[in-house]
Amino acid sequence: MDYIEHIAKAVEFIEQNLADEIDLAACARACGYSQYHFLRVFKEVSGLTPAEYIRRRRLSEIAKRIYQDNEYVSEIAFAYGLNSREHFSRAFKAEFGILPSEYKSAQNSLNLCEPLSFNTGPFRVLPENVTIQDFSLTVYKCLRDDPPIWWNKYNAKRLSLRLSGGKICEDFGVSSRNNPENRLDYFIGIRTEDAVGDVSGTQEITIAGGVYALFRTPIATHENFVNTIHRTWEYINAVWLRESGYKRRDGYEFESYTEQSRAFSEKIFIPIDEK
Repeated sequence: MDYIEHIAKAVEFIEQNLADEIDLAACARACGYSQYHFLRVFKEVSGLTPAEYIRRRRLSEIAKRIYQDNEYVSEIAFAYGLNSREHFSRAFKAEFGILPSEYKSAQNSLNLCEPLSFNTGPFRVLPENVTIQDFSLTVYKCLRDDPPIWWNKYNAKRLSLRLSGGKICEDFGVSSRNNPENRLDYFIGIRTEDAVGDVSGTQEITIAGGVYALFRTPIATHENFVNTIHRTWEYINAVWLRESGYKRRDGYEFESYTEQSRAFSEKIFIPIDEK
């Protein structure tokens, strides 16, 4: 479509000037639109306003450099026009749920905003059917934040090690549809037999045994790991469940990963029945 080609030119302009002051009128000129038309079409295409997109892209590039470089965090932020340390810390925490200093220490994977792309190829992950036995997890319940933000807090505060008493364990993210309240309940924790440390503020849940479709997310990098997880879930929900001979079974769906492994691939388990 013509508008994709035009917005791609605006994205290219933004990327070339990400460390500079970006005038939205200049973005509009780069793609040949009026400013009003540019703002409307960009939001339609990306789901973000241009200002939101630029803010998220800058914070994501800063996060990459914090992970990769030994520069002072304030110097990295300054390079992208965030001259106030307090303003930058607030913006970073609003985006990722943790402070820049916490991220620099933990270096956990973040849900980064990558450059808007219109040439993404087909995505496909084939599962294997596995049978598991009942097992129990000791978990924190995500009360207000969305799961990626809660994962950031969980990893930055090293809650897995707190639960296990210092032992590196596999971490589990568990979701369940709360129909009466029309929302998704989400939990993060470790196997109960490994939870021999501080378990204050947790609860136990039981994962029912049975047949599950096991998806392994494609091997990723520190930078695109969370986005790869999201793409896998989107594929499961939008493509695989529609095209396969299976349907969701009631019960918990869960994902598991060992953060300290730095393997950047996780397992996703969907309880299934034949259609």
